[in-house]
Parts: sequence; structure tokens; C-alpha cells
Amino acid sequence: MTNEEFWKILADVPATAPLHYRLYHDQNGVPLFYSMEDLPGTYIEIDQDTYTRNPSNVRVHSGKLYELTEKITTKLTHSNTGTPCDPTDVCIVVTETHQHQRWSKQTYGFESN
Repeated sequence: MTNEEFWKILADVPATAPLHYRLYHDQNGVPLFYSMEDLPGTYIEIDQDTYTRNPSNVRVHSGKLYELTEKITTKLTHSNTGTPCDPTDVCIVVTETHQHQRWSKQTYGFESN
């Protein structure tokens, strides 16, 4: 291989595509996954630092990323709606025809910067 051939091959290398860092999220703004691929779904473009940190305490609202200042806590609470469970054991799901206590998930601590 001659010098001219080497430099021609090097010059003919196609330009690389720009890198895109994406956060895919659901309709509520809850993150699903981070990716650099063009996949189907709803996403926002993020910077490399956010992509590298891969934070899970974030939400997307109106196309912007917000980091949560507090942890989100989800607890089971007594409810008039929700899943019917045995009155003595929340782990046992029963039909509505049996005696039951309804439980639903309650989320606390959604506060953003």
C-alpha cells in the first residue's frame, strides 16, 4: 500500500452520525429507559452528563426533564376502590363476593426542582 492509497482510504471514511442521548418515558413522564438508539416511543433529548448519570428520580413534563428533590414513596392504603384483599392478609387477593378490604397504591413526595 502506498502513502497515496492510505490517505485516500482514510479520506473516504464516511462521517460518523451525531450521537443522540435519549430518555424514553411513558405518558405520565415516568422514565422507562435511557438509550442512544432511535426506538419507537416517546422520548426527550438529554445531555451526555444526564445520560451517564442515568438518574431514576426524574420526571418529564412538557418536554423538559425535572429531577425530584424528594424520594417518591408508594404505600398501600385502605381505599373504596382498588384491589379486594382478605381482611387479615393484604397478600391474598379475593373476589368481591368474599369479605374483603380494598387496597390501592398512594404515592407521596412528588416535588420537583
